[in-house]
Amino acid sequence: MDALAGLLDGPRARGAFLLRVVLDPPWSVRVQDRAALAVVAVVRGDAWLVTDGGGPTGIRAGDILVARGPEPYTVADDPATPPQVVIHPDERCTTLYGEDLSVAMDRGVRTWGNSDVGASVMLVGTYQSAGEISDRLLRALPPVLVLRRDEWDSPLVPLLASEITKDDQGQSAVLDRLLDLLLIAVLRAWFARAESAPGWFRAQADPVVGRALRLLHNDPAHPWTVAGLAGRLGVSRAALARRFTGLVGEPPMAYLTAWRLALAADLLREPDATLGAVARQVGYGSPFALSAAFKRVRGVSPQEYRAATQPVG
Repeated sequence: MDALAGLLDGPRARGAFLLRVVLDPPWSVRVQDRAALAVVAVVRGDAWLVTDGGGPTGIRAGDILVARGPEPYTVADDPATPPQVVIHPDERCTTLYGEDLSVAMDRGVRTWGNSDVGASVMLVGTYQSAGEISDRLLRALPPVLVLRRDEWDSPLVPLLASEITKDDQGQSAVLDRLLDLLLIAVLRAWFARAESAPGWFRAQADPVVGRALRLLHNDPAHPWTVAGLAGRLGVSRAALARRFTGLVGEPPMAYLTAWRLALAADLLREPDATLGAVARQVGYGSPFALSAAFKRVRGVSPQEYRAATQPVG
């Protein structure tokens, strides 16, 4: 497993919120649903995304936008158009004054907007909970990223567009998996762009550090040391530490600790996983050792983290 595969193994949409949005100008939607991540595919027309404290980002037909939550943002036909609709955490849409718009904006199965045709058409999918996606992946992303239509080639958007308005049996599972595939394809293409890739991604091309990363990712439970890792790679301990830190941005054992705790965080979301089993899987000798490391780095105990990430109700 390479470092990117490890991160992308995290997305698991569960009953994802998916909509085909059809709008005629002027339109402006304030999104404050506090979702962990939103994916917006522009099928027709243009749009702008405006974040609080940030400049506007233009998106056109064929572009894909990924917005990291939970901070609010606005999507509009023009940055100057004032918000007309507010999207709330409970998937409720209202006017700025709180008047319900769910009936007025309903255009059929998973279709929403102010028009049946619309100059702008977007497919919107959201990961409502951080528990649906790897924490380490979220931290690797900028608040907003845009993949332009000439920067990737994928059949997934047309496939999602054809499936999103169907109401067949098992359709929610189909849409969950399509959203996961779309997000993975977008992030893989985005990470491949050298100017935007984090250090650990670029380091995979290095003949020494890339092998080191693969060893750590393939067997995080192994009792790794810098000397042991260097021996497997046929280089000196000092050379590995210097080269790894220079390319990845942190020493090998610090990277391993972060990776182990990221894996532990994902495993803790599984209701049947015991702390002892999680500790063994990620390379800690006891539940106490994992708890101490987890609380030191994340500020909460594994039990507190698990309770906070479980769905309510």
